[in-house]
This record gives sequence, C-alpha cells and structure tokens, in this order.
Amino acid sequence: MQGRGLPFRVATLLTGLLECLGFAGVLFGWTSLVFVFKKQHYFEELCEPDAGSLGNATGLDGCPRWKRLPWTDCRAQDEQFSLIFTLASFMNNFMTFPMGYIFDRFKTTVARLIAIFLYTSATLTIAFTSTDTAVLLFLAMPMLAVGGILFLITNLQIGNLFGKHRSTIITMYNGAFDSSSAVFLIIKLLYDRASIKASFIFISVCSAWHVGRTLLLMPRGHIPYPLPADYRYGLCSEDSPQEEDKKAVGSKKLELQSEEFLSPKKETPGQQQAPSSFWSHAFSQRFAWHVVWLSVIQLWHYLFIGTLNSLLNNLASKDSALVSTYTNAFAVTQFFGVLCAPWNGLLMDRLKHKYQEEAKKTGAPAEAAALRSAVPSLALTSLLCLGFAVCASVPVLPLQYATFILQRGLPHACVPLGALREAVWTRDGPVGCCVSAAVSPLHPHQGPPPGRPPIRELDVGAADSADVHPPLPSGPGVPAEGKPR
Repeated sequence: MQGRGLPFRVATLLTGLLECLGFAGVLFGWTSLVFVFKKQHYFEELCEPDAGSLGNATGLDGCPRWKRLPWTDCRAQDEQFSLIFTLASFMNNFMTFPMGYIFDRFKTTVARLIAIFLYTSATLTIAFTSTDTAVLLFLAMPMLAVGGILFLITNLQIGNLFGKHRSTIITMYNGAFDSSSAVFLIIKLLYDRASIKASFIFISVCSAWHVGRTLLLMPRGHIPYPLPADYRYGLCSEDSPQEEDKKAVGSKKLELQSEEFLSPKKETPGQQQAPSSFWSHAFSQRFAWHVVWLSVIQLWHYLFIGTLNSLLNNLASKDSALVSTYTNAFAVTQFFGVLCAPWNGLLMDRLKHKYQEEAKKTGAPAEAAALRSAVPSLALTSLLCLGFAVCASVPVLPLQYATFILQRGLPHACVPLGALREAVWTRDGPVGCCVSAAVSPLHPHQGPPPGRPPIRELDVGAADSADVHPPLPSGPGVPAEGKPR
C-alpha cells in the first residue's frame, strides 16, 4: 500500500476528520454529560435539602433520603462537577507541550498508541463508575482529555499532504475537535434507551478502529512539509531513518519551488535569514503577548462550559425540562464548529497566497506574509470574544442562545498561532496552549448566587484588555522583533 495516490490521501483525510469529530474533543460536551450524571445522582449527597427534612437519614423503604428529597441548594454538587472539568481542561492544555515532544521524539505510531491507551482507559473507567465511585471521574476525565488532544496533534500533520490547502485542513480538524462535544449530547439523548455504561463501552470498542487506522493510514514517522514528490506512508511503506533522511533532502530541494516558502529568486546569500530556533520563538515578545491574550480567552471558555449547567439551573429556576432544552441547544451549536472553522483557514490561505505574491515582488521575508495573513483572523476572534463576554454577563435566559453562537469562535483562538511559529510547527503551537493552561485553575469553583451568571465572577473589565491583541505586521516587509531592516 502506497501513499502516492490521491484516493489514499483523501481516505487518510476523511478518517482523520471522523476521528476528531467522534472522539478527540468530547470533553467539551461536559454540560450534556453533567445532566446525565445528575440524573444518576452523582455527588447528590452533597446537596442540602430544604428545611425540616431529615437530611441523610434512611427512609422506611431503605433508600437514603438524599436520593428522594427535593433540593434547594446543590452548589456543592455543582462545585464537584466544575472541579472535574477544571482539572480535565487544565490537563487538556498543559499536556499539549509534553505530548508534542513525545510526537516529535517518538513519532506518530508511538504517540497514537499512547493516545489510544489513555482514551480507552478513560472510557472504560467512566463506563464502570457509579454513584458510590463517582470520584473516579477525577481520574477518567483528564485521561480522556489528554488522549483526545493527542489524537488531534497526530492528525494535524495530514494538512501537509494537501499543500496550499494546509491551513484550511488544519482549521477543519480544529473545528471537528470542538464539534465532537456533540457525542455527549448523543449519549444524553440515548440515556432513556441505553445506559451510560453501554454508551461508553461502545466508545471503548471503537479503539480497535483507532489501532487499525494507525497501522494502515498513518505514517510511522512524520509527514514532511513541503511534501516530496515520491513520499509514501502507510502499512507497506517503511519509514526507516535512512528513508526519512531522503525525505528531508527531498523537502529541501522542493523548498525553493514551494509556494508556501518565500525565497525570492534573485536573493543573494547575504540577504538570506537563518532559520529561527524553537526557543527564539518561545521567548519572543510577540509570542508572549499572544499567550496572554489566548489565556484570557481560554479562561472565559472553560469557565463558561464548566459552570453552564449551574447557570442554566439558576436562570431556569431549576426547571429540568427547560435546562435540558438549553443544554441540547448548546451542544448543537458546538457541533457546527466543523462547518465554521474551515472559513478561518480559507481566509488565511487566501490572504497568505496574496501576500506571498506581493512579497516575491518586493523581496520581503517569509515571516511577513504569514503574520499579515493572521491579522484578520485575530481581529475576528477578538470581536467574537467581546460579544460573548457581553451576552454571558446578562442574566437573561433567552439571550444565552446568542451566547452559545458567539462562544463558537473562542476555541479557534489558537488557530492564528500557526502564523507565529512557521519555523517549528509541532512544538511551538502546543507550548502556547501549555502555558495558557496556567489560567485554567483560576476560575471559581464555588457556585454563584442564584440568578447570577458565573462569567460575572471575573472582572468584566478584562474583556476590554483581552480584545486588544498585540499588533502584528501590517506591511509586506516587517522585520523580525528587535532587528532593524
């Protein structure tokens, strides 16, 4: 089996899309899963019954009274669920850098086998948890998150197979990652017909499909960029070190011919810039400001998802049917991420091609075209953040439909980061998400007063500062930081 043919590459693309869509980012459907866990009385012993009840006493039927009483205050229960999501979302971001290193060091097959092990262990743990062992969710959800993000990391390289459409495919995979949160909505809708145990056992069995795809449709090593003309991957190709060296040589030969690299034809050796190192990117001022901006956005994102069930219960006066309706609406808007995200990549691809043509005429460096193509994407993300912050701060239940729609733009704030680290693809992007994970534990776990949106627990004034991204180059020949032209 060879990876030369277009049908083989399309099969890799589509199965990767299915993998991201069905498995990678299910964590962000947490709100739907919390609804099911509450139906199963997880952590319900932490709820406080109304005055005059006998608390945790046992009734005549032998059933603990805390399973039968009407509740007035379940903030402690909500705090447990929020804490689980906080831990899982922290690991989802923090582990991107070490997982990126594992992917670099041990390559695709090893990284994917680790992902499959973590993911399967997590789904089996969730399948066999019960009311008495609900604490195991503190272990299972972080493992599920890390396994999922590793699926995404290993799939993003597939964009290298499609040349000038690379950014579009990467953003499409990011969108599929977020859309996979709809899997928990499906589990919620099936809850009356199939137990949560059966649903997660089925997901665990799907690990056999992940293993098969790893062996048949994925490379042993990495997919190079630019792609050599004779590049092969898959079951019958051998990614030996010698062949990978040949691929690297082939990549260098193609570099001058690639539209993605901007080496002017008449450039003299003295004008050529040495490639930037990983650490020069990681410690650059531009990258640091982007991480600050990204951190605030992700703090909003995780705060909103982690406390949404509590927010809806407060705004709906604990009407279970109404909470279920809004939970379903949120999950549906999450699903449309796979349709919305590619537009971000299309915009960047088109602008990058345009700026590349200008750079060839003016002799500008490659960095300028990549950075200029990211400006509209960053601006659009910032505007979405501002609208989201305003809507989420208003305690009006119907307005949350608009909040759900605007929230769609937040997970893709990491996408323009690609323009900031063109030299070292695999690790510099994950290190941004890794550093930004430090803000995940900052959001409050204590439930807000009834009727008050949790997002207001943050200083709303931070919305203004977060929506001002550090300026990126606007001219075709902007020099690197600290270096005069």
